[in-house]
Amino acid sequence: MTTWFGTGPQQAAPARAAAAHLLQCVEERLRSFLAAERQTWAAVDEHAVVPVDALSQLIASGGKRIRPAFCITGYLAAGGAIGEQADDDGIVAAAAAVEMLHISALIHDDVVDDSSRRRGQPTVHTRHIDQHTARHWQGEARRFGEGVAILVGDLALVYSSQLMSAAPRSAIASWDTLRSEVMIGQYMDLAAAAEFSVDPRLSRLIAVIKSGRYSIHRPLVVGAAAAGRPDLAPAFEEYGEAVGEAFQLRDDLLDAFGDTADTGKPAGLDFAQHKMTLLLGWAMQRDDRIHAMITQGGHTPEQVRRRLLETGVPADVEAHIAALVERGCKAIADAPIDQQWRAELTDMAHKVAYRTT
Repeated sequence: MTTWFGTGPQQAAPARAAAAHLLQCVEERLRSFLAAERQTWAAVDEHAVVPVDALSQLIASGGKRIRPAFCITGYLAAGGAIGEQADDDGIVAAAAAVEMLHISALIHDDVVDDSSRRRGQPTVHTRHIDQHTARHWQGEARRFGEGVAILVGDLALVYSSQLMSAAPRSAIASWDTLRSEVMIGQYMDLAAAAEFSVDPRLSRLIAVIKSGRYSIHRPLVVGAAAAGRPDLAPAFEEYGEAVGEAFQLRDDLLDAFGDTADTGKPAGLDFAQHKMTLLLGWAMQRDDRIHAMITQGGHTPEQVRRRLLETGVPADVEAHIAALVERGCKAIADAPIDQQWRAELTDMAHKVAYRTT
């Protein structure tokens, strides 16, 4: 699990320690919740634990925990208290719910994208396709594996709501918005891939809705709402959407040019799935041949990468990421929160925008 807290000034150490403590509590909540569910279903039938075990394996495989980290930071930056005089359980529940929702989205995403690896391990649908094939079961192995993954993802969605039921009621409205944006954003991404028309404006909008808001903006607002500070929503929106778009653009660059050994998932999936990322949209505006290279086949991902580099667009995306980070940091510099949290959020912006995995 990535550590998101800890590079600011020494005087911020207590704040970082509080955030790290809560993030560890989230980890424990997720694992204990799933362990209890497994025990419940094991008493029913041995087959009933399979979906729960699939979720437990994904949680145990690690992950960046970006969303709970921002949820916790939003809570603490808004003045949320922890310790003996506070209700730690509420914010831990909210942050755990946000991560469980992310798990649901990942599982469904892997089916939509036909991805075979996640966090260095076989995806849920791939694992169950292989199981069906190895055991010579009836029916089509692919349909079975994808069906299992859809159901496991749905179960994670149900569990996210159960976890959120223990969060402060003040956070529910933002949580509901977050959930609907995930689904709408994913649909827009799927439709844009099918149409595959050059529209950088739409590409940016999808990046914000499907990733920026749900990864950074909304978790921050959920955390602030849990602390009773809905007034922070405008500052967190400006920061979150800018840094969230930078986060998604980094994801696009990692998919195109990253190393599978580092990212834990296959490289070039956006090419294979015709994802209309800003990277591809800008590149196709400059070079008509890139459209044909991706849609007509016969070209390796390495050939596409070389052509993209020749357009100069990857460097332009890097410059755009830098501008987005600057915009986000400026927004948070003016936010009505303690200086130590402005520093933490500035540090976190750079970490998510310039990560290598």
